[in-house]
Amino acid sequence: MAKCFKQPITEDDSIILFSTSDSNEELSGCSSSSSSSGHHSPPPPATKVHSAAAYKLSVKNLSYTLHQNGGPFHRTKPNIKILKSVSFTAQSSQMLAVVGPSGTGKSTLLRVISGRVKKREFDPNSISLNESPITSPTQLRTLCGYVAQEDDLLPLLTVRETLMFRAKFQLRQLNSKERKNRVDTLLQELGLLQVADSFVGDEENRGISGGERKRVSIGVELIHDPPILLLDEPTSGLDSSSALQVIELLSSMVSKSNQKTIIFSIHQPSYRMFRHISHFLILSHGWVVHNGSLELLEERISQLGYQIPLQLNALEFAMEIISKLEDKNQSISQLKQPNNPSSSTFRNQIEKFDFQQSISSSTNDEGIKGYFYNWVFEIIILSSRFWKVIYRTKQLFLARTMQALVAGFGLGSVYHKLGKDEIGVGERLGLFAFSLSFLLSSTVEALPIYLQERKVIMKESSRKAYKMSSYMIANTLIFLPFLLVIALLFSVPVYWIVGLNPSIQAFSFFVFTVWLIISMASSLVMFLSSISPDFIAGNSLICTVLGAFFLFSGYFIPKEIIPKYWVFMYYVSLYRYPLDSLIVNEYWGMRNDCFSWANNDHNSSCLMNGNDVLISRGLDRDIRWENVGIMIGYFLLYRVICWVILARRVTTTTL
Repeated sequence: MAKCFKQPITEDDSIILFSTSDSNEELSGCSSSSSSSGHHSPPPPATKVHSAAAYKLSVKNLSYTLHQNGGPFHRTKPNIKILKSVSFTAQSSQMLAVVGPSGTGKSTLLRVISGRVKKREFDPNSISLNESPITSPTQLRTLCGYVAQEDDLLPLLTVRETLMFRAKFQLRQLNSKERKNRVDTLLQELGLLQVADSFVGDEENRGISGGERKRVSIGVELIHDPPILLLDEPTSGLDSSSALQVIELLSSMVSKSNQKTIIFSIHQPSYRMFRHISHFLILSHGWVVHNGSLELLEERISQLGYQIPLQLNALEFAMEIISKLEDKNQSISQLKQPNNPSSSTFRNQIEKFDFQQSISSSTNDEGIKGYFYNWVFEIIILSSRFWKVIYRTKQLFLARTMQALVAGFGLGSVYHKLGKDEIGVGERLGLFAFSLSFLLSSTVEALPIYLQERKVIMKESSRKAYKMSSYMIANTLIFLPFLLVIALLFSVPVYWIVGLNPSIQAFSFFVFTVWLIISMASSLVMFLSSISPDFIAGNSLICTVLGAFFLFSGYFIPKEIIPKYWVFMYYVSLYRYPLDSLIVNEYWGMRNDCFSWANNDHNSSCLMNGNDVLISRGLDRDIRWENVGIMIGYFLLYRVICWVILARRVTTTTL
């Protein structure tokens, strides 16, 4: 078996590790030397290692235990040991497939070696690159590109825009033309030129196919050209043709770049995929039961006394006898692979890896143009991207616009030309209370956008693409003008049709207050979305919080009769301050106007004027701008809390 893989060293100092029998006549007789090789395995792939600098990722005795917390009301669950002393080596210009049954630890292995685990769970003695030990998950995050099973992409961006935005964040040292060339080259290599201007899409928005979406996810990780690319089930959910295209894409990247190491997990590759995969790592219950080529696997199966059926290949049969392979893993591990003529050459190519240099070249160096420049640059790019998403979210854009117009004209038709009498006073108060309830609750439509973006921004920010503060500022800059338009669309019809205080100053303050109301609500929704696991939980939480705020706003229950243990809700209610501001804005300029008369035989006397209305609500002074300051404070407070929560999550995320 070993002699079938011996190749002469070529003149350009390249070493051919594997070659197909079609391309090399010296191997024409090798298939007949082993019946299992001839009938069960396709020809091994042609892979070259050039004399340029190479990388070697070494994993030695890697174990991983899942610690389960039972919680305060449950028993402590036993810890689960997922990986058990896993050891292997992945070299440049090599595709390593991690194979095994479901639940055997494939995804966990990739998460660990890509740095997607918490620091306390990371073993600094188990992973090294070019003989340099990796001491923290952060180093792995910087060096490795990681493509998860789920495609976390913004569906309303095109393929080109998705890659271009990532290039702007990750390749700041390049100018715009160089970044464009990088994206165009990547689109061509990924086979995505024909869909470059199509939306990525998702389950709800029609876009590119599943295979194309997977290639976009790979492209996002390849923008900064990481030396190691890890993919978790890249063929999961794809048809056989799309799955083969993904594997062929990975194989072409290996053949074009001698410095690229690709490791991916896969349940069971098809026969046609075998010619692209040079090495297999088979796991069973966290143990390594095979590490090497398909031919070596056939040899080991034969040594166990089994004969591979003609209708199966070695890998398929190995899955059927996986328990036997696991039982014999100690003896199997002692069997060495055939002598590889390239091993000594490869060792000579390895250079001591400089982590500091790699990290500085892979991350956004603040020294490129300065901290402030980078910060402003991030805000501008994020604002551009966020505007595209908002504008293309037709449901949100049109729904909020129509909602504001319909509500404005609808309320205007119900409260048409309110009179200056006692009934009119009560109706105005009802109008203000209902408007507040409508405006605050209408912002829940933005919850799906925040939840959809959360995974993307967590992943990008954890990879140092941009700061979380940049995202928060960009979000604010784009949403505030949009919310101002909504405030105008609602305020103009309702204010003049109802016949509220006719002064321009009062109208301007009304619009400004409505703008602050929906801005506060937007901040509240953003904050609650940062702590909500999904839409259902987030929607329930928003409704509960808004309901509590409305109950203790002073409209239903006066402050004097609120139970002492609930008085704090009166002061934190988002309804109280805008409601008081709208009442003061309506009646402060009409304090001397009479709203209720007592008719006597000889004269009429005023029973209630505008000042009486204000005093009955405990508003004996003009507190409009004081309340404006409080509302702005709440708007900023919720966004700052959201920023703190997301920034904290970024430091602990495993995405």
